[in-house]
Amino acid sequence: MNRKVLIADDEAEIRNLLRLYLENEGFDVYEVSSGDKVMDALRQDKPDICLLDIMMPGRDGLHVLQDIRDGSNIPVIIISARTADAERILGLNLGADDYIVKPFNPLEVAARVKAALRRAVPAEETSGQGEVLEAGDLTLDIDKCYLAKNGEPIELTSVEYKIMELLMRNPNRVFTKQQIYEYAWGEDFIVADNNIMVAISKLRTKLDEDPSRYIKTLRGLGYRLEVR
Repeated sequence: MNRKVLIADDEAEIRNLLRLYLENEGFDVYEVSSGDKVMDALRQDKPDICLLDIMMPGRDGLHVLQDIRDGSNIPVIIISARTADAERILGLNLGADDYIVKPFNPLEVAARVKAALRRAVPAEETSGQGEVLEAGDLTLDIDKCYLAKNGEPIELTSVEYKIMELLMRNPNRVFTKQQIYEYAWGEDFIVADNNIMVAISKLRTKLDEDPSRYIKTLRGLGYRLEVR
């Protein structure tokens, strides 16, 4: 069965270009042209990933992203003409898995979609492994893609999950930004340092009120998960 991609963009030219390349890669493509239609499309078409523009008629993409994250961990890639670092960081902080700036190379978009879907392995595909990682008071159930702290669940995006999996498999080991990027984003080179810093910052906020409680920064070296 083909994986499904939802494109939410008000420009028909953009939608047509993405459809052409994504269908050529074997994806089933669905489209909406307004932010007001995204949530209905998610419920009706049940896509595996969403490509989301920010500036759309109706509800803007950032508010739509918040709506999505209120009830779903579906991978979301923002595709926007807004190039400022502040916009990229805001989108990632709200739960986007990736951020692509217009104009874009459609082949790169297709590659980013594949990478995001590789990170977001459905629970049924990991069923039967039964592997649980423990690091101090943190527990990561690989079978269920489920992180808990002292038994309390912590909601993660697909990127955050992969970072935690890497760190919890190797507690107290230092990983470079490059190593983290390759594992969590599934790409061989770092597209933007901001992506890593934002993801780590969000993880720290979710894990504890003290941002230095679990994930430590070693200047010039990278990050490690400290287990007490």
